Amino acid sequence: MNSATATLPDFQPWTEEPSNRPGRKKIRARIGGLHCSLCTGTIENALGRMPGVDKVAVSLTHEQALVEYDPQVARPEELLQTLRDIGYTVSDPRKLRPYEEEERALVRERGRFLSALAMSIAAMGLAGYPVNSPWFALCVFSIASMVVFSFVVLRGYGLRWAFAGSALFAAFGAGIYALQLYGAFGGATPWLAGALAVFLIFGVGGHIARMGAMALRRGILNQHVLVEFGAFAGLVGGALGLALHPTDYPTVAFFSVAVMVITYHIFSEWLSLIVKTRSSQAVKKLLDLEPDVAYVVKDGKEEAVPLENVRVGDLVRIRPGGRVPVDGEVVSGESDVDESLVTGEPVPVEKRAGDRTVSGSLNGHGTLLVRVAVVGEESFLRQVIRSVEDARALKPGLLHLVDRVLRVYTPVVLLTAAGAILFWLVGPLVVGSSPDLQRAMFAGLSVLVMGYPCAVGISAPLSIVRGAGEAAERGVLMRTGEAFQALRRVSHVVFDKTGTLTEGRPALRQIVAVACPEEELLALAAAVEAGSEHPLGRAVVEEAFQRHIKLSEVQGFEAVAGRGVSARLGDARLIVGSPAFLTSQGLNLAAQDEGINELEGRGLTVIAVARDGVLLGLLALGDALRTDAAETVRRLHALGIRTSLITGDNEQAARHFARAAGIEEVHARVLPAEKAALVRKLQESARVAMIGDGINDAPALMQADVGIAFGSGADISTESSDVIILNQRVGAVLDAYEISCHSYRKMVQNVSLAFMFNGIGIPLAATGLVYPIWGMVAMAASVTAIFINSLWGRGSYFFEAVKGVGRPVEAAAQVTA
Repeated sequence: MNSATATLPDFQPWTEEPSNRPGRKKIRARIGGLHCSLCTGTIENALGRMPGVDKVAVSLTHEQALVEYDPQVARPEELLQTLRDIGYTVSDPRKLRPYEEEERALVRERGRFLSALAMSIAAMGLAGYPVNSPWFALCVFSIASMVVFSFVVLRGYGLRWAFAGSALFAAFGAGIYALQLYGAFGGATPWLAGALAVFLIFGVGGHIARMGAMALRRGILNQHVLVEFGAFAGLVGGALGLALHPTDYPTVAFFSVAVMVITYHIFSEWLSLIVKTRSSQAVKKLLDLEPDVAYVVKDGKEEAVPLENVRVGDLVRIRPGGRVPVDGEVVSGESDVDESLVTGEPVPVEKRAGDRTVSGSLNGHGTLLVRVAVVGEESFLRQVIRSVEDARALKPGLLHLVDRVLRVYTPVVLLTAAGAILFWLVGPLVVGSSPDLQRAMFAGLSVLVMGYPCAVGISAPLSIVRGAGEAAERGVLMRTGEAFQALRRVSHVVFDKTGTLTEGRPALRQIVAVACPEEELLALAAAVEAGSEHPLGRAVVEEAFQRHIKLSEVQGFEAVAGRGVSARLGDARLIVGSPAFLTSQGLNLAAQDEGINELEGRGLTVIAVARDGVLLGLLALGDALRTDAAETVRRLHALGIRTSLITGDNEQAARHFARAAGIEEVHARVLPAEKAALVRKLQESARVAMIGDGINDAPALMQADVGIAFGSGADISTESSDVIILNQRVGAVLDAYEISCHSYRKMVQNVSLAFMFNGIGIPLAATGLVYPIWGMVAMAASVTAIFINSLWGRGSYFFEAVKGVGRPVEAAAQVTA
């Protein structure tokens, strides 16, 4: 046993999970180094080849791999070592990278691109044509374009730094070009160009070379392999020029091509990383709901104990406003507890002796003493965390159109380049001539350069950046690249009820006056409820304030937890509470039973108001359907998209709101884990979008093909989603759908443009008549065309995305300072 294996028990960079299949196990690991969705195919291909592996699911957005395997045949450490061998890093999925760390990675990659850009400007200056050459203007334009790129990238540091930095780049490029034209470098010019190429390939872009080599060693042809073939072809072509000194051989141009290819690839990686880094940290948000300590009461004394040391049977005191740390049973005390993560409903639940508590819920204004019933991984909050993780890794993989093409395209380009070289080396021998080395090198290098799908590689990210900006203008935040491709294919939309289809807050919806005018009824009820902390009581008082009703001061306020309140106003005794509470106080409400049942059938909560034993009237409180909900559902149906309602609320309320919105399929009293399972079942026959806003929706949002959350909802729901609605309009779902369709069309256009250039360029390059610099021109032209098409009329989206890199880090540093 080697030392690495011996230390595995101390460091296990994966989590083990049960499998539904007998005799199988699952492991989950966080994968570092994923740059594009082609990387997911690389990992699935590498692991799928290994004996004993049944299934591999890789999420690019969340950087996780879930592997199902036969433990009798395969071992986790061997599986994950395979990923390390092809250049990826493996870490514990439970330890999440802070957002600031991810931003620092973006800043680091920005520095890498700026370094590569400086070398490309230098390489272009060294390969520059004389002033009287027809290609002089092209060289100047190329350098100027790269200077403009530097300004855009440096804009994140501020306008002053952007102007100063780009001016420095311009002076640097012009200086080298001028020195080259005056012959200042002399015979050292090709050596300088070669040094730039070597330093960029093995230094600044060394990670690309390593990953390409590792993939090639495993027999995997991916984008890294293709770019390195192009770079090394340029390097070898230049080296032959230095060694053999052929007449009119473009040694500098070969080296310059190698520099430019690596620079464009680094730019493509960085742009993809900008899009990917806005991914979720959902589990971290969930863990933040769990307090670090619990206040355990022993022998009459309270002691702060780390949560992991709390045991079943301990007594835990939960203070007002604190998070409930454990699942248990209330021994003493009364309080209202926000359990929205369980039910998704906005009204807190009254807790008293004998009631159950749920970990992660938020205590109200009272103090509770709770006996611990469940700890550790079996607690409710930990189960929700596990559900989110399962949904995250099991989320159906969406293979981009670009990557499907690249899987075939890469080996075709490599074979074409090899065939072109062999043709011009061996072909002349067949007809009795000498091998044409220069033409063979021209053909091979030009095919690789013009065939490198840089434009294809950035087409999807650019479409996403443009679509994200347009969506933001309409109050929609697209958080993942998958959302742009998946949303247009959705055929079934699942709505949560509270806070999604409805407004998500209790308010007074109807007044039924029986023995006094409406305004007097509301004034008396609000006067009593003014001393209450209950959300429904606060809603009554808020309505009175909105109507500018002056409240009288009451005396002798008393509250009966979960039932109602009473007080005295002058000589009169007022009672406000549930119909059952007033009945228990001796009032006969039989005449109002039909009206009460009708109101409750509409999903409303009824409060009765009485004075000196006489019923004055009823107040109906509850949620209300969002104003645009019914129209949104109607338009979805017109598009051929089915709809369903899933809620933790009761059947009666669920069906009422479903009817009002025009939704026929209803699932009521559904718990969080069951929501994810229900979405998974719907996915058997449709592509599903889930729309929610509560913590209880997080597993279902992660499981759905597209998760859509309201920005006003719980942090975990927004972090678990692909799309966030910021403007509180249900109709924004239709905006997101339209943008998804438009962005996908743009991506298809970009791919078509890229392959139009490559489809024409590669056959020409294979003739060996294309000078290497033409390969760079064609590649630059295709990239420029992609930029223009993607950002036409919306260029600010791209610039804002680039400018935003590193801002959270810098802001945090300023606060710290």
